[in-house]
Amino acid sequence: MGQTTQNAKEAASNYSNPTLSVLGSHSALDICHGAKAHEIPNLVVCQKGREKTYSQHYKARENAIGSQGCVDEILLLEKFKDIANSDSLEFLKKKQAIFVPHRSFSVYVGYDKIENEFEIPIFGNRYLLRAEERGEKNNQRDLLIKAGIKVPKTLASHGEINSLCIIKASEAKRSYERAFFFASTPAQYEEKSKKMVEKGIITKEGLEGALIEEFALGAPFNFNYFLSPLTGELELLGIDTRRQTNLDGWLHLPAEQQLEISKMAKVNNIEAGHIACTIRESLLEQVFEIGEKFAKTCKEEYSPGLIGPFALQGALVPGEKGEEITIFDVSFRVPGSPGTRFTPYTEYLFGKSASVGSRIALEVSQALKTGKIERIIT
Repeated sequence: MGQTTQNAKEAASNYSNPTLSVLGSHSALDICHGAKAHEIPNLVVCQKGREKTYSQHYKARENAIGSQGCVDEILLLEKFKDIANSDSLEFLKKKQAIFVPHRSFSVYVGYDKIENEFEIPIFGNRYLLRAEERGEKNNQRDLLIKAGIKVPKTLASHGEINSLCIIKASEAKRSYERAFFFASTPAQYEEKSKKMVEKGIITKEGLEGALIEEFALGAPFNFNYFLSPLTGELELLGIDTRRQTNLDGWLHLPAEQQLEISKMAKVNNIEAGHIACTIRESLLEQVFEIGEKFAKTCKEEYSPGLIGPFALQGALVPGEKGEEITIFDVSFRVPGSPGTRFTPYTEYLFGKSASVGSRIALEVSQALKTGKIERIIT
């Protein structure tokens, strides 16, 4: 346990009326709504120019038709990264903040600051956030392999390409986002990558560090889990699939038009939203099995392991013994799919639908009641 976590745990041990806090992006409304449902105060840390969703449209208030909104309070900063400044940290400490991390938090604040400077109790394992980056040691792919979970084959160089592959390179302008392209031969790779570099979509350096992965041809699913340190149980909160620009529009075209437009535009796989979905019930044991394997490995490699929400993103593909789940991406925090509450899995478990935000708030509430707050934070 690092000094940052030790200081955060000491602070949390003195909390009497904590505030669930979150960066104003990604999943903030889901967190605030969940906190509101369990009567826990919430706070959204906003960046100037991106605050109206929280300060205006979904601000908690009373009006002529009753109660509306779910955001109790905002902290407005010039830039998201300023959340790690001393003034911001002092403000959050006074609010008795328990901070819920998501992808935007990792991107805008950075792993070094999260691990070494952000002395606010974090709901989850702050040291696992870095494992999302494939360039880090003991990263998500390493953990999946150690857990014995099926992953797509990766290639050492484009010269090995002899089937449909997806190439994932960092964008030139937004290095935290990945630009994707497909290739079935080394020649296709060279042609497409050259055009993308020339257009400034990716850089030569980004291409050198790109992941070349055999494409998992199957039905895509995101499995959204919750691991409770209080009960020790793994829960399936819901399942979803992604909507991506401009891929979704591309797939709605007839094949002839797809070939025609491919001469003028490239497929863009940037995530735009999510669609709640279900999986065949006979496959649920496989869904839980991979979740349990992954949780066990994370605990062995990154003590205390997973805390709260995480997601395994993959596809259901044909296998030798029937359909198999292949996983190609991991979220070690709130996955960012509020629609999972509209799948039936939490209702099967709890008797009512539960969002990721409300499940987090429930865990915090129970930890406070039982004096076990140190189990759910780092």
